[in-house]
Amino acid sequence: MRIGLIGGGAIARLFLEHAGRGAMGDAEVIVVLGRSDRSRGKTLAREFGVAFVTERDELIALRPEVVIEAASHAAVREHAEALLSSGIAVIVLSAGALADDNLRERLERAAAQHRALLYVPSGGIGGLDALKAACAAGADEVTIAVTKPPAAWKDIPYVERLGIDLDRLDAAVTLFDGTARDGVPHFPANVNIAAALSLAGIGFDRTRLTVVADPALEFNTHFIRIRGPTGAIDLRFENVPSPDNPKTAMLACFSALAAFKQFDSPVRYGT
Repeated sequence: MRIGLIGGGAIARLFLEHAGRGAMGDAEVIVVLGRSDRSRGKTLAREFGVAFVTERDELIALRPEVVIEAASHAAVREHAEALLSSGIAVIVLSAGALADDNLRERLERAAAQHRALLYVPSGGIGGLDALKAACAAGADEVTIAVTKPPAAWKDIPYVERLGIDLDRLDAAVTLFDGTARDGVPHFPANVNIAAALSLAGIGFDRTRLTVVADPALEFNTHFIRIRGPTGAIDLRFENVPSPDNPKTAMLACFSALAAFKQFDSPVRYGT
């Protein structure tokens, strides 16, 4: 299978490394798409001997069968619909972009019309199989608390406007508490897991999101609560941050890889 990548970070490197050593069967990464010649993806593509392009049409011309988006909400808005409309499957890691109902509906329509898979992996959480089952029975409460060390919340305009000195925290501070609809756009690189939870569950408007900076944490730690007719589910995840990017969990990186590995499989376990 021919793979295209959008982005030049930890997830792109993971795919290139695994493909390079034959850990993905006959799959091969054929192209990396970046925003410009200054993009990190260009250096990464050169390192692994893969084509690097800056125009989507150049990527499409190379005929990948699936494209892994591992860049940003902007990349989803800019490229996903055209790729799906070209019959190319898209695995979206920046799931927060899909809080935009208009965008999500366009992507779903393009996927259906052109028989191209639109796939959003679980990212840095799990339990979405149980969530789907609970929702089938009518779950009425889904909440997620995304808690990370202060460094993970740096360089985010919304946090900077709060006037919180992340370097001087001596106790946990709540940065946001509200609906996933309102909160996800404020943290485009940090809470895509809340988007995945909302999409798999009761939606962005009914899913509650709390965002916390906690100096006592070593790991990115997330708490999910689901309540409904089937009972109560409480989940806790302590995720090791990616060494290349503290905003991203290693589990999220490998979630993308696991999603791809079952992409074309005739056998699947779990919902």
